[in-house]
Amino acid sequence: MGLLGILVGLGLLIWLAFRGWSVLLLAPIAATAAAFFSREPLLAHWTLTFMRGAAGFLAQFFPIFLLGALFGKLMEDTGSVSAIADFMTEKLGTKRAILAVVLGGAVVTYGGVSLFVAFFVIAPMADSLFRAAAIPRRLTPAAIMLGTATFTMSAMPGTPSIQNTIPKPFFGTTPFAAPGLGIIASAIMLAFGIWWLGRQQAAAHANGEGFGDGTLKTSSEIAKDDKLRERATASHEFDPAEIAHGEVAATRPTFAIAVAPIVVVVLVNVTLSLIVLPRFDLGFLSKPEWGGVSEAAVTGIWSVLTALTLSILTVILLNYRRIPDLRATMDAGVNASALPAISVASLVGFGGVVAALPAFDIVRTAVLGIGGGPLVSLAIATNTLAALTGSASGGLTIALDALGTTYLERAAQIGMDPALLHRVAVIGSGTLDSLPHNGAVVTLLSVCGCTHGSSYKDLFMVAIVGAIIALVVVIVVGSLVGSF
Repeated sequence: MGLLGILVGLGLLIWLAFRGWSVLLLAPIAATAAAFFSREPLLAHWTLTFMRGAAGFLAQFFPIFLLGALFGKLMEDTGSVSAIADFMTEKLGTKRAILAVVLGGAVVTYGGVSLFVAFFVIAPMADSLFRAAAIPRRLTPAAIMLGTATFTMSAMPGTPSIQNTIPKPFFGTTPFAAPGLGIIASAIMLAFGIWWLGRQQAAAHANGEGFGDGTLKTSSEIAKDDKLRERATASHEFDPAEIAHGEVAATRPTFAIAVAPIVVVVLVNVTLSLIVLPRFDLGFLSKPEWGGVSEAAVTGIWSVLTALTLSILTVILLNYRRIPDLRATMDAGVNASALPAISVASLVGFGGVVAALPAFDIVRTAVLGIGGGPLVSLAIATNTLAALTGSASGGLTIALDALGTTYLERAAQIGMDPALLHRVAVIGSGTLDSLPHNGAVVTLLSVCGCTHGSSYKDLFMVAIVGAIIALVVVIVVGSLVGSF
């Protein structure tokens, strides 16, 4: 009955979330259902197990959600993201339209701009370039997804994405965990995606297919779609309803000013992670008043927080006279972080209840018993949970909450670098999370004026197949030569 309860709770969560119900309501209901079938104390699991899991996630990661959403909104309203997109358009032009869209999305998201902010800026850029180059509109979502939600989210060393931040306290790693393997994975995802899209473009031209019909959706239109909003906020760190709030600057900055905050994010992250923080004496953290945490459990998060804070100050200082309403922009940015953070925390709370049930030992044994060593098992666990929840960050946290300590112990037994666990876990979370029910996928298709029927096959190839190929290569290479 206990295992049945886990399946019922998970099935209820997936089914109703796909129909647009709020995760804030579904997660405790699904957790209670799982506890009920397991004949476990219902109220105790709700108010203690569930809430402790959700609160623990917020305590660790809410600052990342907050600063990331604020930075993204500032970059949007100052016109900085649009200026970077314009630069890519000018330099690469219609002859390399697909590459321009992909690199435009990659630059802004690797620099810390929220995924949904990038969608609304890169989509008009792609629409204009693809129309001029007679590239089918149906390829637009795949090109945008390749640049914004694949290698810059999970593989590039130092990326400030929430997914790359989550494993740090579990494994004591930095944002630059396994940098060589991350670069290899990024190159594979990028090369495979560009090859596939180029192949599809050539086939379309050979068949006489042009740009096609359809219109982009505005941020205001997306913000009014409550069902879409519920899906979106559980999958990524920005509430689409806040996209339409604030006011965009009348003029755009130069490329140098626009890209400066992104450079700050990268440089500060590198400097703190690899040079400054490792030299600090942080022994006081082991004292009871600080929770007895290890230095490695917090320094990775601190480096990202500091990088985002300084980048926020940079974008404000460089664009202060151009921002129409700084308070409104900042209010929209911080408000955009609240619902996604609590939604993902609720998924984590659900995972905490499931992991606490006696029947979960069966699941744990089955997962850990998968052949191929801890890397294969970890990749399958993160893939599966990200797919079921439709959330890379939610699935990754649930997996590491339940099994992270066990994987770390197994890695120590065989002399495996925890950095390798970090990179495999993050890449694994960013593969099957892009199934059709994922909120980011649904939002992107809607923004581009496309449908699952017309565009999902290509999106599947660049966001899932390419990522799985990269994941397999990282596991094989990492198993043979270790982390580098």
